[in-house]
Amino acid sequence: MKNQITNKNQNQMGPIIIIGLLFFIFGFVTWLNATLIPYLRTACELTSFESYLVTFAFYISYFVMALPSSKVLEKVGFKRGMSLGLIVMALGALIFIPAAMTRTYVWFLAGLFVQGTGLALLQTASNPYVTILGPIESAAKRISIMGVANKFAGILSPIILGAIILKGLGKLNTNLSGMSGTDKAAALDALALKVILPYVIIAIVLVVMAVLIWISNLPDIAAKEDTPSDDGVKRTSIFQFPYFWYGVLALFFYVGAEVVAVDTLINYGLSLGFDIKVAKFFSSFTLIAMIVGYLVGIVTIPRYISQQKALQYFSLLGVLFTLIAVFTHGYTSVLFVAALGFANSIMWPAIWPLAIDGLGKFTKLGSAFLVMAIAGGATIPLTYGYLAGLTSVGSTHAYSILVICYLIIFYFAVHLYKIGKRS
Repeated sequence: MKNQITNKNQNQMGPIIIIGLLFFIFGFVTWLNATLIPYLRTACELTSFESYLVTFAFYISYFVMALPSSKVLEKVGFKRGMSLGLIVMALGALIFIPAAMTRTYVWFLAGLFVQGTGLALLQTASNPYVTILGPIESAAKRISIMGVANKFAGILSPIILGAIILKGLGKLNTNLSGMSGTDKAAALDALALKVILPYVIIAIVLVVMAVLIWISNLPDIAAKEDTPSDDGVKRTSIFQFPYFWYGVLALFFYVGAEVVAVDTLINYGLSLGFDIKVAKFFSSFTLIAMIVGYLVGIVTIPRYISQQKALQYFSLLGVLFTLIAVFTHGYTSVLFVAALGFANSIMWPAIWPLAIDGLGKFTKLGSAFLVMAIAGGATIPLTYGYLAGLTSVGSTHAYSILVICYLIIFYFAVHLYKIGKRS
């Protein structure tokens, strides 16, 4: 019996390590956006609102491509689907070459959309994979482990890319107003070209990872085909699971809150007067706080607290930290926006299994709809950017929109997660 348990754990460990590497890649590519926003705002001469189209282009691809991704997975399976997703991401990275050479913002947005398309395929495959790889009660713990890999990469990516493309940005912003038209164009062209080498390297790494996944022994895991309801009658449609749809709604607002807490923070620091040499690290503060939260989840769920109770407490923390950030100034405000990373950490790991539990044969389709909810990262940061640009609101008070997000997540954790769920 002991040998059987050991073999089972070893059989799970290999796929978990591979999926962990994928989550590292998710994080590295996703959280580059925090660096790209101030970079492209200068290089392409954008307004605050226009600069947040970076997050819109990236995350709206999840909404557009998630359902097609589920169809692809039905045809090719998890493993080949993941390899295909990595190749698509590599193509998106390579679009940055013509974008930088022509300094055309639309091309940058196109590259981000294509990268998001590849990630939509990867997320649709990998998240349910982690969820059903073991007991549903400990799914939040496994997803938290994946989150550590994701956010550790997210800490590294803005620091690495920032050191390359944000170097001298503060001085350049100061000097631009005094430059002639020709000198200004030349300076901005030189700035735009800085992004080419990093994204070529990213494309190469993605292709190599795609090949490694393709030749790996990563198994496909099939979901159960039978999904009985309370009275023993099989459910014939995913629309017969109301709690799942409330989970989609909760995930939409969570992703929006998470992206705001990370991707706006460098710009927010600049608006408060911090030097770019200091502000470029602010988004990493949020991701460090998220890793701390993940570690708490790994230790406590489900041994000391259920994933549903953890979601309640952490969403209330989100409300508290947001209010402190809105009603304080300077470093205190920045640090409490960063502290939202701790509040956010447990939300994806908890919402996902609560929403997908009991879907059975609808698991892949449900996963696609949950991935569509990542579009919250497209719309809510854009709303923040609009509010931050209003003189009557400003960048600090614009964070108030996060209170609504966290209250919706709290209500899901208290009540909505169990509506229509089997006993």
